[in-house]
Amino acid sequence: MKIARFSRVGFILAAAGSAVGLGNIWKFPYIAGEYGGGAFVLIYLFTVLLIGFSIMIAEMLIGYLGRRDTVTSFEELSPRHKHLWKFAGFQSLAGLFIMIFYSVVIGWIFNYIVTSLSSLPSNVQEAEVIFNAMLHTDALTQLFYHTIAFVWITYVLTKGVKGGIEKMNFVLMPTLMLILGGLFLYATTLDAFSQAVEFMFYPDWSKINSNAFVVAVGHAFFTLSLGMGAIMTYSASMQKNSNLVKNAFWVVFLDTSIAIVAGLMLFTFLYQYGSGPAQGPGLVFISLPAAFYEMGILGNVFAVLFFLALAFAGLTSAVSLVEPMVQYFIDRFSWSRLKSSIYMGLFFYLVGVAALLSNVDGYKEALTWGGKNFFDWVDYVTAAIMLPVGGLLMAIFVGFVMEKSRVESVMRPQLGWAFDAWYFSLRYVTPVAMFVVIISLMGII
Repeated sequence: MKIARFSRVGFILAAAGSAVGLGNIWKFPYIAGEYGGGAFVLIYLFTVLLIGFSIMIAEMLIGYLGRRDTVTSFEELSPRHKHLWKFAGFQSLAGLFIMIFYSVVIGWIFNYIVTSLSSLPSNVQEAEVIFNAMLHTDALTQLFYHTIAFVWITYVLTKGVKGGIEKMNFVLMPTLMLILGGLFLYATTLDAFSQAVEFMFYPDWSKINSNAFVVAVGHAFFTLSLGMGAIMTYSASMQKNSNLVKNAFWVVFLDTSIAIVAGLMLFTFLYQYGSGPAQGPGLVFISLPAAFYEMGILGNVFAVLFFLALAFAGLTSAVSLVEPMVQYFIDRFSWSRLKSSIYMGLFFYLVGVAALLSNVDGYKEALTWGGKNFFDWVDYVTAAIMLPVGGLLMAIFVGFVMEKSRVESVMRPQLGWAFDAWYFSLRYVTPVAMFVVIISLMGII
């Protein structure tokens, strides 16, 4: 069977599309706000460079050499204990599980695009009432937009690597960057831009604790799409003789740049028209719409553009979350792409309905246990366990299981003098960091 290959630009856009998602534009700004801005940003950047970049190269290497689905790639590249190491490939289940709630959140964004066309809340209190009403009482609206997200994502997956994923990213990624770039340029003209710069780049170490380091590592994995098989699966369709280091650099650079730009833009608007940056998860859906209202009719335009950008970021990531399991059933069971895409889509859609209802009055009690509802449990299990474990397994596999000569033959010509530092980090620094993150997020320490 002939495998479709990404073009070099197509791979970078697809991998960057996978990495650039809700974590950059929604999650990163509010986490930075909670941990004092500049100090957390510095820790995050350090984490991305020291750990995230290393793991991304390792994940690309496995996919590039394996040339198959994640399970088969681990199995074929393992010189021993193949029957055990193939199970490391099931890290791709993490992406499918993330989609259970990710699709619901994309539905929220679709809803806000529509509502932003007509009206915006006049203050934070009104915005909070509107968001909570949608979340806790309006199940039909959420279900309608969740269904639209499911149809879009599944359709793109059925079209394959070239006709679906690459083509979508060629359109959505440049459009996303244009929208964010335009909003950012406008933000630079506002008086509050200097406050946003100070908040983002002048560290306040008093708000930093040990948990901030754990959160930074965990978020680096989430936002770079590491530990879920997405980058590995895309790398299997990379052109031969591709430079993994350069590709990884561009993906990390685009992902991190968009997170920083989004943070500066959002904090500028909040300082100028809102109440400040530390607003928690409701920053995008509660604080920001109220800030847009203060801009008048221009605020409606900006709100629509912003939520469009957020939707594009979510959709490009969503496709990459499901593709690894789609490819698994194609490779291992000879399913057609149409059948595999529909089955995986129906899984996240139907289970996503349960996640959606777990926030809705009348259903949430039956879908809540251990202090968390089903939506929050899926988020917790994927972020605290599945992604870090996936990263840990990749570091151990490339650092200790694969023959060093095979790793070195590909990576030393590309890394040069930095190969030994990368290999050392992969063997000793990254596994320790991943282990600490896992036990911290699980509440063991």
